[in-house]
Amino acid sequence: MVAALAATDAGKSVLLLEKLDTAGGNSTLSTGSLPGAGTRFQREAGIEDSPATMVRDLLRTSGPHEVEDLVTWMAESSAEMIEWLVDKHQVGLLLITDYKHVGHSVPRLHAPADRNGANLTADLLRACEANGVEILTRTPAVGLIEEDDAVRGVTVELQSGQSRQIHAGAVLLASNGFGNNKELLARWIPEMVDTPYFGAAGSTGEGISWAEQQGADLANVGAYQGYAVVATDAGDILSWTTVELGAIIVGPDGKRLGDESVGYSAFAETVASQASESFTIMDKRIYDYVARNEPRFVKIIDLGCVPQANGVHELAARIGCTEKDLARTLETSTDSASGSAADEFGRTDFGQGPLEAPYFVCRSRPGMFHTQGGVKVDHHARVIRSNGEPISGLYAGGGVAAGISGQTGADGYASGNGLSTAAGLGYLAGRHVGSL
Repeated sequence: MVAALAATDAGKSVLLLEKLDTAGGNSTLSTGSLPGAGTRFQREAGIEDSPATMVRDLLRTSGPHEVEDLVTWMAESSAEMIEWLVDKHQVGLLLITDYKHVGHSVPRLHAPADRNGANLTADLLRACEANGVEILTRTPAVGLIEEDDAVRGVTVELQSGQSRQIHAGAVLLASNGFGNNKELLARWIPEMVDTPYFGAAGSTGEGISWAEQQGADLANVGAYQGYAVVATDAGDILSWTTVELGAIIVGPDGKRLGDESVGYSAFAETVASQASESFTIMDKRIYDYVARNEPRFVKIIDLGCVPQANGVHELAARIGCTEKDLARTLETSTDSASGSAADEFGRTDFGQGPLEAPYFVCRSRPGMFHTQGGVKVDHHARVIRSNGEPISGLYAGGGVAAGISGQTGADGYASGNGLSTAAGLGYLAGRHVGSL
C-alpha cells in the first residue's frame, strides 16, 4: 500500500492484489510502529536522533548480517517517509515517548494513538482508495510473467476459478514471509517448525519462491521474529509495554527465566528453551497504565487473562508454584529494581521500579510471528541476483525481502523492524517506479 501511494503520487496506475478476504497481513496484527530517525515529531519532543544513530542501534541489536546496507537505506529514508505518510496521506502516526523500545536508544517509533496496526492498515487502505489504487481481494497471484529476461506482470486466479494474465511495467512482491509454510520453515528455520505460529495466515512464502526461480539471491533466511508472551490460542498478545514498565516473567516454578529486557523476540527463545509456558507479573501501576493506553490489553483483560492477586500467597496459587520460591523471586527482583543489588540476569532497566502488591499475572506461551529473511534488494527495492544485477521489472518489500534482524534466530529483532522494511522498501520501490 505504501508503494502504491508513492507510485500513484507520481501519476502511475497501480493494481493491488490480495489473496485473502482483506488486505493488511502481519501489519494488521502488529502495533503499527514505524521507526523514524530525525522526524519533526522527535524534534518537537526535544529528542535528538539521526539516521546514523538508528543504524548503530539496529546493528548493535542484530549483529552482523548479510544486508547491512539495507539498514542504512531504511534509516536514511525513514523520517521523510513518515512525514510524507502523515502530511500527504493523513495516516495517523504519533511519536511514542513514554518509554523506549527494544533495540532503540531513543524514542523513534511512530504508531497509531492506540498502538494498533489495524488502524495503520485502515488508514493506508483509505489513502489508497483516495489515490485511485484499485484493490482486488480474494484474487491471488499464482506466478510471474517473464518476457525477454524481465518480469512483465503476474498470472492471477479469479474468483470464478479461471486464470488471467495481467501485464505491468513493474511487479512488487509484498506477500510477506514464510512463517505459515512448514516446508520452507523446514528448509531454512527447522528449529521453529513445531513452534506455534500466530502470524498472518497469508504468509506462505510464494513470493520468495517466485523470485528465487527468477534467479534472486537470498539473505538472512534463518532470522525470524518471535513473541514471548502470547496470551490466547487465537494469538492475542500481552503487550510488551508491561515488561518495559517493570514487569517480570517467571516459569511455572515461580523463578525468573532470564533478562526480560532483551525484548519480546529474543525472550521468546529464552522461554521456549526452558518452559512451555510462562507468567508475566506486573503491579497495579503497570496494569492501569497499559489498560488506559492500549485497547488490545483491555481485550485480554476482558477475556480473563490478567487476573489480580492481592498478595504473594494468592499469586503463587495463580501460577501453581510454591509461595517460598515466588517470594524469593519477588525479593531479589525488588532488590535489582531498586538498585540495591545487581540483577542475577544482568537486567538494568526495570521501568517504574520494584513491583508492589496487589499484583496481576498473565499466563502465556511463546510463539512465532513472522520470518525476517528473503530476497536481496538494492537501494530501489529491486530484486537482485547473486552477481548484484537487478532483475528487470521485479521489486520486493516486507517479508519477501531480506530483513534487518540479523542472520539467524530471533534475538536480532528490534521493535519495528518488520514494518520498517515493509513500509520503507515500499516507499523506495514506489518512488523508483514513479520516476520511470
